[in-house]
Amino acid sequence: MPLSEQEQRLLDEMERNLYRNDADFVSTAGDQRGRPSYRSIAIGSVVGILGVGALVTGVVLQQPVVGIIGFVVMFAGVMIAITPRKHHGTLTAEDVLKEAQRPSSKKKAASGGTFMNRMNSRWDRRQDDRGE
Repeated sequence: MPLSEQEQRLLDEMERNLYRNDADFVSTAGDQRGRPSYRSIAIGSVVGILGVGALVTGVVLQQPVVGIIGFVVMFAGVMIAITPRKHHGTLTAEDVLKEAQRPSSKKKAASGGTFMNRMNSRWDRRQDDRGE
């Protein structure tokens, strides 16, 4: 079910505030997992197939050492295939801040202030109403 326009605006505002307020956290905990490259998948597949061949050869020849080596090579091939590539241009906190401070194409709410400021003022009013 798609989000309404208001929900999408609120979500975008929350995301911008997260980037603005917690840039260090976002840069360290953000997208640390990259996607495996096609090259590593191809190399890993070839190594894995060689490992399966060695494993089958070890079983046919009844040589457990060859089978164990085949299993290790097969496991190494799988690990090569699923290991994410290294990012040469990692995102720094300054990059995240620059992106968050870039003006948005969407209009700000007519009531003024940011989403978080409005939520904080609502919270304060509720607390004042309960306390009196």
